[in-house]
Amino acid sequence: MDKDRVAGKVEDVKGRVKRQVGEWTGNEETQSEGAAQQIKGKIQNAWGEAKDAARNVLKHHQESETNDKDKDAA
Repeated sequence: MDKDRVAGKVEDVKGRVKRQVGEWTGNEETQSEGAAQQIKGKIQNAWGEAKDAARNVLKHHQESETNDKDKDAA
């Protein structure tokens, strides 16, 4: 799992908590900051997911090439 996915999830959760505290206290600024932090976390998480997907495609491609070379050698 990519570090951006972990960090993004943490930011998302922190933002949810901050937004909720803002709702409970009636502080619109805190609510907005929390919502923005959630969005930042979601974006960072999505970036990490994209990097993981790219790594998986590359790994699969390399494994396919290795298997093809093994077949050709036999």
